[in-house]
Amino acid sequence: MPAIQRITPCLWFDDRAEEAVAFYTAVFRNSRVVGTSRYGEEGREIHGKPPGSVLMVEFELDGQAFTALNGGPIYKFTEAISLQVHCETQDEVDYYWERLGQGGDPSAQQCGWLKDRYGLSWQIVPRVLLEMLSGPVSAASERVMKALFPMKKIDVGALERAFAGR
Repeated sequence: MPAIQRITPCLWFDDRAEEAVAFYTAVFRNSRVVGTSRYGEEGREIHGKPPGSVLMVEFELDGQAFTALNGGPIYKFTEAISLQVHCETQDEVDYYWERLGQGGDPSAQQCGWLKDRYGLSWQIVPRVLLEMLSGPVSAASERVMKALFPMKKIDVGALERAFAGR
């Protein structure tokens, strides 16, 4: 029996949870909508949502469980939290960068971070970067950081050249 995921991120939207989930599940392979719940008449004086409108969508992105909530305009996403997408190749970096960044905020792009069309921040990170920066600070890791800081989308080849001292 597979282990139950104990912690599930809940993403708060004003009223676009279903639309956002459709977008995210189209970007990530092995993804699906698990279930949708809807607002009823009860509590309408508090939530203000029409009965039958989407309350929550349970979904999975590449096997990771999430919940999307239509909670109203009270809260907005900030860069204080982001979702990391670990990539094996430059092609994967390019794929996720292009798909998730479509319609997003280009001014919020730096060092592999981007903000999507719903205001959610993502980090598109090649695994090799994490390997280059693990361990004690070295001349090679310092060169990688110097190469990384001016990048928007991460260029794996440029990081590898910096790490090698070329």
